[in-house]
Amino acid sequence: MSFSEEQLESARKIFSGPIGFLKSAPSLEFLPEPTVNEVAFAGRSNVGKSSLLNALTNRSSLARTSNTPGRTQELNFFDVGNPVQFRLVDMPGYGFAEAPKEVVRKWRFLINDYLRGRQVLKRTLVLVDSRHGLKDVDRDVMDMLDKAAVSYRIVLTKADKIKASALAAVAAATEAEVRKRAAAHPELILTSSEKGMGIADLRAAVIEATG
Repeated sequence: MSFSEEQLESARKIFSGPIGFLKSAPSLEFLPEPTVNEVAFAGRSNVGKSSLLNALTNRSSLARTSNTPGRTQELNFFDVGNPVQFRLVDMPGYGFAEAPKEVVRKWRFLINDYLRGRQVLKRTLVLVDSRHGLKDVDRDVMDMLDKAAVSYRIVLTKADKIKASALAAVAAATEAEVRKRAAAHPELILTSSEKGMGIADLRAAVIEATG
């Protein structure tokens, strides 16, 4: 599905307006009041989540980027608009094997509990590295989202890092797998934070999900 020029421009304006960090939640009791709709960003550690959030919001440092996988260990909430129209939620990266087991367990519980129990969560964007495609840890998260009936959409990141033919093959394979899943949006969004590819569509998709 392609978005109209009007949708793309409206989304651009919204993301050009006020966006600010609200709070970090290391556990569920610290979640903000569920007063506006939310879109969450999930993905394996080092999938490029922080870079994508920065590109999406046209900010250089809204979300911290790091070469150290697993740096984000809390749910980070960002208010969009003034008055606030919706929130973006930066989730802890999953699948980072080198973290202590107790830390991994804590992250998993936090992610699972948030995804399953948050009424205002309208869509989860599951980020997948174009160079690697879907991994079993991604499928685990997708299984959980399917069971919880939480709407989600796959976003391929770092699309500029591989050849066009390889990107097309990964996208086709991923889309074929996604179409079999109950809670998944059938269409992917291909993005590159560095080149700006797909960012306009991603903005429009976020607005569509929260509307």
